[in-house]
Amino acid sequence: MTKFIIRRLVQAIPTFFGITLLSYMIMLASPSDPVALMTNDPSFSQQEKAAMAARMGINDPWPLQYFRWLVGDDWLRWDSDGDGISDRSFLIALDANGDGVAEPPGDRRGILRGDFGKSFSFREDSLKLIGQFLPATLELNVIVLIVSLALGIPIGILAAVWRGGAFDNGSRIIAVIGDAIPVFWLGIILIIVFGSGGQWLDILPMGGRCGVTRGDCPPVYLRLEYLVLPTLVLALGGVAGYSRYMRAAMLETISSDYVRTARAKGLTTQAVWFKHGFRNAMIPLATFLGPTITGLLGGSAITETIFSWPGVGRLLVRATTSLDYPLVMAGVVVGAVLTIIGYLLSDILYAVFDPRIRF
Repeated sequence: MTKFIIRRLVQAIPTFFGITLLSYMIMLASPSDPVALMTNDPSFSQQEKAAMAARMGINDPWPLQYFRWLVGDDWLRWDSDGDGISDRSFLIALDANGDGVAEPPGDRRGILRGDFGKSFSFREDSLKLIGQFLPATLELNVIVLIVSLALGIPIGILAAVWRGGAFDNGSRIIAVIGDAIPVFWLGIILIIVFGSGGQWLDILPMGGRCGVTRGDCPPVYLRLEYLVLPTLVLALGGVAGYSRYMRAAMLETISSDYVRTARAKGLTTQAVWFKHGFRNAMIPLATFLGPTITGLLGGSAITETIFSWPGVGRLLVRATTSLDYPLVMAGVVVGAVLTIIGYLLSDILYAVFDPRIRF
């Protein structure tokens, strides 16, 4: 298993660089000017903006720009005598704007060393910002995953056990509806029904993670009312997906020879379904489970925005609308890493669910 994990991690390296290259090219094709976004103060002259663009390498060929974003420029232009002026350079010019004065030493370390640059909107380190908002997203999505698994798997098993019955038909109809309902529409409807005052129920908060507080939010069990609506919106699709996968896997499993043998040996129905059928039915579900864990982080962006949940999804939506390039790219790279980890987790789950599998 250890060798398999190491091999998969090595195979993920070109995938990671491919994602970063494609993402950078898409961002580079954006019509907006990063220098204009950084220098929206009218006191900046055109000469100062041109000098900043030259220092940042905006006018360099795109392979060099990508390389600087990837590995930084602190070792491409540096000060060897400590006078604050660059006197050595590699690949990039000492005097980028041609004014006869060498540029200051590079200060970017590159994304491979965790430096995604400062956010245009927040004026803080982009990766640090994502780390600040990540706990709220993880809190919501861990609860959503638990609810989805706790409801979706039993529903799928029972639908397979009572195949063709009222429960099976009803669960499939609800699953189709759960997949078809747009998240944003359902969120708004739930806010109107359960959160707004007047003629509606007005029994749950309309948004937010916790009430007005001067410090951190209290423990989860003290503010469950804030989790009900966003969890319901996100878990509906999860329950629908897991129940359909589980039903299909169980129906395939019960037609296997070892299940018929277990019945012929006189085992109880519960033992046949849950001891022999359930564990083997979880094997195809592992393919679905790993990517779903990481997909929840990106899929909650709309829900977090609707319910004013202070998570990464809402942060990246704001960054996208405000053309905050460093923050958007940090979110893309972090999401790519989590997706790679999710697929690796799926492979590991194969061996957990079925010890016969050896990598």
